Formats: sequence, C-alpha cells, structure tokens
Amino acid sequence: MTNAGIFLADAYALIELLGGNQGYAKYIDCVVVTTKFHLAELYYHLLRFYSVEDANRYFGFYADFLVSVSLPAIIAAMQFKLQFKDEKLSYADCIGYAVAAELGMKFLTSDEKFQTKENVEFVK
Repeated sequence: MTNAGIFLADAYALIELLGGNQGYAKYIDCVVVTTKFHLAELYYHLLRFYSVEDANRYFGFYADFLVSVSLPAIIAAMQFKLQFKDEKLSYADCIGYAVAAELGMKFLTSDEKFQTKENVEFVK
C-alpha cells in the first residue's frame, strides 16, 4: 500500500521541481520528501550551476523534508543495486528507492533506469 500524494524524490526530481519543469506540475501540491544523500546531490548541483546563496536557501528548505534511512533500507538498497548491477544504478537512488518502499511511498525520478521498476513515479 502506498501513501498517495507523498513521494520520495531523488535529486533530479528536486532540481526539476525547482526549475519549474511542467512535467512535475502535478507534484507541486504533494508532499515531497527526500534523503540526505539526495539533498547532498541537490546542493552540489546548485553550487555548480547557481550560487552559494541559492544552494544554501534550497538546502535549508529541503532539510525540513528529510526522511531517515534505516539500516534495513540500506541492506535492501544494496541488494537491489546488486540485482541490477549491469544498469549501474547510483547508490543514492538505490537508497531512495528502498526507503520509499519501506515507507510506503513512490520513488519520484526522471532516471530512465528506474522507469520500469515497481513503485516508481517516472516523469520525463
């Protein structure tokens, strides 16, 4: 069972939400949470392409929407990563995927490697 209207977003989804990608418009009124790993990726992206001020502002904003990563989720994530080792999935996204499943929410991403996976909300 999933928590409808609550999504665990990867860094790319957060970037697209912030950038106003129309494909993500329907998620504006949803609850979007993330992990520290994805927040780190978002911060790095904002530092690279915007400013320290922007990076700090959005880091602070999304820090209020962090979910914990349990030890069982880490185990499940690494088993998932191994299962799909030929796809070279990122550690952060495997962890996000596992945490989303553990918490009963969908994993929100634009990563095409996750497009056909269960429990994924894929947005182009």
